[in-house]
Amino acid sequence: MSTNVSVIGTTDSPSAPKPVLKLENVTAHYGDLQALFGITLNVLAGEIVTLIGANGAGKTTILRVISGLKQPTGGTVQFAGEDVSRVPAHEVVARGISHVPEGRQVFPFLTVRENLSLGAYTPRARATVKQSTEEILQLFPRLAERMNQLAGTLSGGEQQMVAIARGLMAKPKLLLLDEPSLGLAPKVVDEVFEKIQQVRNTGLTILIVEQNVVSGLSISSRGYVVQHGSIVMEDKAQNLLANPTVRAAYLGL
Repeated sequence: MSTNVSVIGTTDSPSAPKPVLKLENVTAHYGDLQALFGITLNVLAGEIVTLIGANGAGKTTILRVISGLKQPTGGTVQFAGEDVSRVPAHEVVARGISHVPEGRQVFPFLTVRENLSLGAYTPRARATVKQSTEEILQLFPRLAERMNQLAGTLSGGEQQMVAIARGLMAKPKLLLLDEPSLGLAPKVVDEVFEKIQQVRNTGLTILIVEQNVVSGLSISSRGYVVQHGSIVMEDKAQNLLANPTVRAAYLGL
């Protein structure tokens, strides 16, 4: 794949919107193994942006660095104009970033209600638990019927909705979603991504890591292609979907 980066949505113009999230030249290591090589990207307010790439490309590590679960070894992570590169994960949540991990990771022996409550552990979120729960159940009405059911007894799609809803309980300004389609049937994937669009329509900014290229880019304004720990391509989502290199590498076309 070409390493030429097409810069879309640049913020050099004084009239351009400011990014909610901005990574500049971020590197990260696992011991002696370097996982990220100079990652530079931005996400503007109200956008859905998707990171695509093969398994092991470094996409999840990017999210872990943003959410404070992984310390970068170089570069900066800015959120809402502040450097959060070395901020611990619990403080990152308090500042307004919520990370929904790969594999859903709901608490199987707790009810849906209890899972949601655990998402509202910051003081700001605890103050509005009742209102937040009501708003979330409007977005995910199926969960209203499951509130007293153990999360581990739900279907995969319902568990993914619980995971997203739990992330929303923290009252984030930026939602990070890691592989929301993982392990789901195609029909359920469509439903989950429809819900993600509805979440975006509330005004939330969303960054998605997704191997299902069509699903991820179809609801996004922009996308980045991650390969071997580097960003090798950036463009508007519809352009990436039509790009012959992307289609050959990730869609088999």
